[in-house]
Amino acid sequence: MTSAPQYTATDAADHPAMNHSVEIPTNFPAGARNAAEAFPFLAPPALAARLMAERGEGPLSRQFLPTVEELQEVPGYTTDPLNESCTQKIPGLITKYPGRVLLKVTTGCVVHCRFCFRRHDRATPTPMRPRAFRPALEAIAADSSLREVILSGGDPLTLSDRRLERLAVRLADIPHLKRLRIHTRAPVFLPKRITPRLIRILTGSRLTPIVVVHVNHAAELDSPARAALARMVDAGIPLLNQSVLLKGVNDDVESLAALCEALIDARVMPYYLHLLDAVAGAAHFEVPEARGRELMIALRACLPGYAVPRLVREVVGLSSKQGILYA
Repeated sequence: MTSAPQYTATDAADHPAMNHSVEIPTNFPAGARNAAEAFPFLAPPALAARLMAERGEGPLSRQFLPTVEELQEVPGYTTDPLNESCTQKIPGLITKYPGRVLLKVTTGCVVHCRFCFRRHDRATPTPMRPRAFRPALEAIAADSSLREVILSGGDPLTLSDRRLERLAVRLADIPHLKRLRIHTRAPVFLPKRITPRLIRILTGSRLTPIVVVHVNHAAELDSPARAALARMVDAGIPLLNQSVLLKGVNDDVESLAALCEALIDARVMPYYLHLLDAVAGAAHFEVPEARGRELMIALRACLPGYAVPRLVREVVGLSSKQGILYA
C-alpha cells in the first residue's frame, strides 16, 4: 500500500464508526491515481477488502475504484449537473419539489461513489455546525406548505448520534412537518452504524421516519448489510431503495432483476432507478435512455409489479419527478 491518494473519513464525519482510512493499491495505473487525487478514494475496510478480492473487475470495483476514464472531458458533463448552486439560496437548503425540502447536513460520506453527482461538491468536507442550520430551520418553520424534510449530504449518518438527535428534535418542533427522510449508504457499507441508539433516535420522534438506501447491485447486500437493514425494518422504519443505472454494473436484465429480488427479500422496496446525472468524471457510466426503457420492459415481464422501480431522470427546472417518470 501507499499513502499518496489517501482520504480519511474523520476529515468528513464525526461519528466514531467512520474512523476508517483505506489507501489505494500501489499497482494502480498513474491515470487512476490522478483520478483519486481529484476525487479521493474512500471505502470502509470491509468494502476495500472485497474490492481487492475482485481484482478490479466486478460490480463493486466499477463503482468505487478510481479509473483513468474519470479524467476525460466530455461535452455536456459539468461539475454541477443539477444546478444545485443556484437552488441553494440558504446554506444547505435545497428546494425543488412541492411539500418537501432537502437539507444537506454534511459532505462526508461512508464511501465515495465514482459516479456521484456531488463529487465536486467538497469545498467544506465537514459536518455543518448546529448554528449553521439556523437559517434553514427558520425557513422550514416559516413555510407551512412543507410536510417532509430530506436529510442528505454526503451521508447524514456520518453525523454523530448527538448531532443527529438534536437536529431531529428541532425538526420535530416544527408543527407542520410530518416526515423525516434520510438518504444513506450506511446500512449497506457500514452496517455497524445501525445501532440501537440510532434506531431510537429515528423512531423516537413524532415525525415518521423513512430511510432511502442506495444499492446498485445485489452483490452489495452481504450478510452484515442484510442484518442492518433487518434491524431497521423490524423497528418499523419503512425502507426504500434508489439505484443508478450504470454501464458495466447493472445495465442488463439479469443484474437488475437479481437486485430487485434481493431488495424485496431484504424487505426494501425498489423505488427509483435513476438515469445517470451528467457530472464531470462519470460519463463512462452512461447508459442510453433507450436502453433503460428496454430494461424496464424486460423487468416488468419477469418480476411482480411491486418489485419494479420507476425509471427516472432528474431534469433541472422541473418542479416534480412526475414529469420525468419513464416507467
